[in-house]
Amino acid sequence: MSDVAGRPLRAASRRAPRASTKIAAKPAQTASYSLLARQAAGSSRKPILQAVSARGVKTLNFAGTEEVVYERSDWPLAKLQDYFKNDTLALIGYGSQGHGQGLNARDNGLNVIVGVRKDGESWRQAMEDGWVPGETLFPIEEAINRGTIIMNLLSDAAQSQTWPTVAPLITKDKTLYFSHGFSVVYKEDTKVIPPKDVDVILVAPKGSGRTVRTLFKEGRGINSSVAVFQDVTGKAMEKAVALGVAVGSGYMYETTFEKEVYSDLYGERGVLMGAIQGLFCAQYKVLRANGHTPSEAFNETVEEATQSLYPLIGQKGMDYMYNACSTTARRGALDWAPIFEKTNLPVFEQLYESVRNGTETRKSLEFNGRSTYRQDLAKELKEIDDQEIWRAGKVVRSLRPDYKTE
Repeated sequence: MSDVAGRPLRAASRRAPRASTKIAAKPAQTASYSLLARQAAGSSRKPILQAVSARGVKTLNFAGTEEVVYERSDWPLAKLQDYFKNDTLALIGYGSQGHGQGLNARDNGLNVIVGVRKDGESWRQAMEDGWVPGETLFPIEEAINRGTIIMNLLSDAAQSQTWPTVAPLITKDKTLYFSHGFSVVYKEDTKVIPPKDVDVILVAPKGSGRTVRTLFKEGRGINSSVAVFQDVTGKAMEKAVALGVAVGSGYMYETTFEKEVYSDLYGERGVLMGAIQGLFCAQYKVLRANGHTPSEAFNETVEEATQSLYPLIGQKGMDYMYNACSTTARRGALDWAPIFEKTNLPVFEQLYESVRNGTETRKSLEFNGRSTYRQDLAKELKEIDDQEIWRAGKVVRSLRPDYKTE
């Protein structure tokens, strides 16, 4: 997903405040894909990593379509470290993805440096995570000059704004790496046109940088997409897959820059975020209008969905969730699902076209490039936070047995 905006070579992908974690500047371990898995090796519990170590690249049948899937066992750490032994990964931007991918690659024993605006918030956050000024932490231009693989993890708007300065530094024999196809696919709007003499690749984790880091520390690994925009060396895909493993992917699917960004923007605006907020609000409002209390309306709209039913879908599939419910609930859901599909299909078709024709891109670049971006965003998010459904939700969440102070 796209992140926050930044000014030219100044706001190098900032993040929301998080608890600082002191980590040594140099990777201390080289025998495990995660710190947690390494620690678990000495306990009675086997690291999760062992369960997948026998699997590698393969072709699988996805509902009748054959697709290539890459898994990290083809890249054991010794091989991974040897492959990148002459490389320096210059990670530009230290936002959510920069934080997660950078720490994972460092823990995997690779030579990683971070490039952000000196003495800015991202610089301070990187120092908290053990990146050392003058050794592994540099201003953006210097990091690019020092790096062989340039990992551009600035926000979409910041990539566009900084490109005139960044582009001349992407010299022959370097590799240009993205985690989102946005800037390259919508080059007419972003003006990000990669040099012709470098490999241009993509590793796009299917989750936030926080999830990338968490799953890595658990010894698991996130699902990622990999793609090649430009293959100068003939090894661009191999490099992309290896980097996918380095930054914490457990398994990877092949795609293209264009398909990655289309599906990503479409999904964010659809069922991942936009549609779900709209559906939650619509159902909640109808319940309230018919005399149901805020707690009942929230429980029937959000709490049961997120805490009970959606996890079942993620674990076992939609049919499993249906079978786990009462016969009355199952019958009603089966009857109404086609109605919702028919009603929403035109909306999703309109949304996809808005993504494909660049309308969503231009809106994002305009809004995220404003000097008042942060204030405008805070105002919109506060409006959501102030909605009755989410005010009621804070109280409901506080009643959960595992509740922690927000």
